Amino acid sequence: MNAPTVLVTGATGTIGSALVPELRARGATVRAMTRSPLRAVPDVENVIADLKDPDAVAAALEGVDAVFLNSPSEEGAAALQIGFADLAHKAGVRHLVLLSQYGARTDSPVRFLRWHAEVEEHVERLGLGHTVLRPNLYMQALTAFAGTIAQGWFGAPIGDAAVSAIDTRDIAGSAAAVLTGKARGGGVHTLTGPRAVTHHEIAHALSEATGRDVVFQDVPAERFAGALAGLIPTWQLEGLVEDYAHYARGEAAEVHTSVTDLTGRPARDITDFARAHADVFTRV
Repeated sequence: MNAPTVLVTGATGTIGSALVPELRARGATVRAMTRSPLRAVPDVENVIADLKDPDAVAAALEGVDAVFLNSPSEEGAAALQIGFADLAHKAGVRHLVLLSQYGARTDSPVRFLRWHAEVEEHVERLGLGHTVLRPNLYMQALTAFAGTIAQGWFGAPIGDAAVSAIDTRDIAGSAAAVLTGKARGGGVHTLTGPRAVTHHEIAHALSEATGRDVVFQDVPAERFAGALAGLIPTWQLEGLVEDYAHYARGEAAEVHTSVTDLTGRPARDITDFARAHADVFTRV
């Protein structure tokens, strides 16, 4: 089989930037889609397109065998992804890998999970060959707390609930395996780490990796939201609080083997993540 040409949306994002080298290592021809020529990805073909520009997206899809669909975090993300999927279907793309979220369902109290479920259902109705990846909480999301972690603490409204958080490098590896045909495509795959961990256990892993004392503080949702007010849009902040309530209810603790099933290697543990990113959490 000839090497597939894969279009990666969000190619400079947390997952996209890890996915591109994974695809190249598997022999794929990569087309990186970015919104600005100033953010070109080295050593691959680059196309400039915004999901809000159907003509640019259609041009980016020409001659593509498979696509990885992710989108910027914005209130209209579901509509943008649905529009992209329609264009991919029209372009004759053979396989679409859709980045969704752990627990996505249309009746969820968490808006992000409802939005992801809406996109999943639309792609299913299209009849386009596709695979859905539903990752849990990203370990890399901890970098948002780097400033306070460097000072020895971080806080969130989650209590003692455990979450089977995943390293985004394992999301990228799973997506690459499907996009290049190294793993069987189709279906819905829930992506998690190898175990569910509490935020206290995360703090311990960070302490061990950095050689500094790091503690976790459970904080009320109102205080958490107040600290972020004005830093991110209101809709995003409200959705983030809903996400953490979902975690605090213990609804994100199941462990799945999908990373190993798709990639043939074990998912990274929180201790692996902490060691690999220790320098991020020691900058003051």
